[in-house]
Amino acid sequence: MAKLYIVPTPIGNLADMTYRAVEILKKVDLILCEDTRTSQVLFRHYGIVAPKLESHHKFNEHRTAEYISGRIASGLDTALVSDAGMPGVSDPGFLLVRCCVEKGVEVETLPGPCAFLPALVDSGFPLDRFVFEGFLPQKKGRASRLEALKTEKRTMVFYESPYRLVKALEQMAGVFGGGRPASVSRELTKIHEETVRGTLDELVGHFTSNEPKGEIVIVVSGAPEPVKEQGASKNKYRKSSESESESQAD
Repeated sequence: MAKLYIVPTPIGNLADMTYRAVEILKKVDLILCEDTRTSQVLFRHYGIVAPKLESHHKFNEHRTAEYISGRIASGLDTALVSDAGMPGVSDPGFLLVRCCVEKGVEVETLPGPCAFLPALVDSGFPLDRFVFEGFLPQKKGRASRLEALKTEKRTMVFYESPYRLVKALEQMAGVFGGGRPASVSRELTKIHEETVRGTLDELVGHFTSNEPKGEIVIVVSGAPEPVKEQGASKNKYRKSSESESESQAD
């Protein structure tokens, strides 16, 4: 029976492609690409001659997911790639996978590059629990999304455009507090890869003076645990004990 293969592609460095990913792309009947021109650069590098390429992107996936999943169900082995990274993670893919699952079509997802994982590890923040928020809404709902995360105690991960980075950091500082630790990673796996760490206020200052370029991942430390007023508790206990002593003495 035919399958849908979810195939991650390098986020920058072409050497991050796996042998298995190349093998799958060489054998399938159809490759769905976010942008066929971008994917062709990768395919030429690895000698992948696809029998057929089709565009599958955010502007047509709602219209074509049902049709494509039907073609796979009828026996067309298909691979889905995005321009970079893991399809479905802030990229097209979810709708097609869901349609395939509903039709009983097997979906096989290959492991591979994804920008937020190296950025998360580079941040130095706790990794045992974290939340991936992807891209914030560009306009409506942006402020309310951040406000809802104000007390989130887990490490938070965001994607952002370099053109909106400073504004995003300023908005986060306004909601989370300018002293909240954070990190910004850009150009991951590329020659000019960089991770800048500091408070949100410090990061605003840095990227105001140094114009950011490339794809951006912001990692923000979770909200700190409230400090328990141990001293106040002891005082209350002491006063209570003194009151009891005075009462017994009476």
